[in-house]
Amino acid sequence: MTTATVRWAGGVIAVLLALLVGLTVVAAADEEETGTPVGLVNGALDIKSIPPEYAEWVERAGKECKEVSAPLVAAQIAAESGWNPKAESPVGAQGLSQFMPGTWKTWGVDAAGKDGSAEPDGTADPFTPGDAIMTQARYDCWLAGKVKEMGLKDDPTRLLLAAYNAGPGAIEQFGGVPLYPETQSYVTKIIASMAEYSGGGAGGKIEKGGPFGDRVVAYAKKWLGTPYAWGGGGPEGPGRGFAQGANTVGFDCSSLVQYAVYRASDGKTMPPRTSQVQVTAGKPVSRDEMQPGDVIGFALHGSYDHIGIYLGNGQFIHAPKTGDVVKISQLDDSYYASKPQKVRRFG
Repeated sequence: MTTATVRWAGGVIAVLLALLVGLTVVAAADEEETGTPVGLVNGALDIKSIPPEYAEWVERAGKECKEVSAPLVAAQIAAESGWNPKAESPVGAQGLSQFMPGTWKTWGVDAAGKDGSAEPDGTADPFTPGDAIMTQARYDCWLAGKVKEMGLKDDPTRLLLAAYNAGPGAIEQFGGVPLYPETQSYVTKIIASMAEYSGGGAGGKIEKGGPFGDRVVAYAKKWLGTPYAWGGGGPEGPGRGFAQGANTVGFDCSSLVQYAVYRASDGKTMPPRTSQVQVTAGKPVSRDEMQPGDVIGFALHGSYDHIGIYLGNGQFIHAPKTGDVVKISQLDDSYYASKPQKVRRFG
């Protein structure tokens, strides 16, 4: 958990993929317009998505600091222990939140009784769910502050998760998320699964069956109302942008497409990061043959600098520009209808 076991053998592809995603995000800054940044994505917990005996504790943990939401806490627990309060790892990590004994000695919180009551019993125990969850929140909040002090240009949620897995020293050493395959996978897995524990627009699960295009549409619709973040987002979900998107967590137009296709394909298809390249990938489709889930690019300012996902019935979902949110628009809107378009099909 707090000390990563680095496995470089067999991890070269994972590292290269991480580098590709990290480097190509810079190109997204050429895409769209400027405006006023808006707030963060929904942090409400969908209590139906977690074991009921832990709901109160997870909600409480999500109020410890603004950087650590209840869905983040829940996604971490699911990844760390699969909600098994007695879990023990081969390297000695313990409990729901998989703390190493040395880390627990420093950070352990006595928040609950071993009988499940909300009254402290005088002992901080990593195998007591309430103690583990509140200690996790306390430690997460400390890590959030620690990585903030480093002044790194990366999504702070990604950084604190990486620090939880590899330690804050590794973040400082690499100047961001370490290129350890284990840590890269850990961060991506948790951010991607946060949507499963979120209330509101980002909640709910997607059925695995059915047409690929319908799954692309469903994954995009999960994030309706999410802020546009210039340069933000990716296959793991919404992320903090940069430049005029530096104060916003969300998607830009091409990262929303990348996320929806990647998730719909169970990680088998990774579209390029920018709209200009996305319109050259996949299979070309004519406007007359468009189906839900197809990707449609628009040359708004001379290049294919905007892109969205076709929903059917003349509608498409997209992240339009800074100051706006992921929303549904009409293809016959004069602004879009008058521009050159290209349609591509993935999957």
